[in-house]
Amino acid sequence: MKIGVLALQGDFDAHRRRLEALGAEVVLAKKPEQLDEIDGLVIPGGESGTFLKLLGEAGFEKLKKFVQVKPTFGTCAGAILLANEVENPKQSGLGALDIRIRRNAYGRQIDSSIREGWLGNEPLEMVFIRAPRIERIGPGVEVLATEGDDPVAVRQGRVMAATFHPELSDDTRVHQAFLNLIQH
Repeated sequence: MKIGVLALQGDFDAHRRRLEALGAEVVLAKKPEQLDEIDGLVIPGGESGTFLKLLGEAGFEKLKKFVQVKPTFGTCAGAILLANEVENPKQSGLGALDIRIRRNAYGRQIDSSIREGWLGNEPLEMVFIRAPRIERIGPGVEVLATEGDDPVAVRQGRVMAATFHPELSDDTRVHQAFLNLIQH
């Protein structure tokens, strides 16, 4: 199983280390043609507008096709890119998840925090850094994790997104859930 981590910006290396610790072969994807070589993709945090600029039109179109057919997991900015509706400000998304997401909904960098949420019925440490908030969930979207009343990790088909940074805590369950999606 070969997993790509979009390595344009953000803490892609933390995702690489986590996935390798869980037994996956990881490719740091920097060029659109690398998408042809992988079984799944992680889109890390960073700044979603910058991702769009770095991808360019051709890269964005290739990524849009990829997320329709192969397992993809986006964290923070990656979750924003996977949404079909983005607010604050409005921007293009890949349309892979039927959600509306609001950028920087938890405040600025200084408002970053570590909180305890729930992965199903189990507690889970969650690291929020300028995190987006999922404001609407479509009928085909399953909530995997919550923090307070907010859905913070969701799945639709073979696409997952988390508004927090699971790669920055010691808990491996969120990444393992993504690997399980690829294996089935």
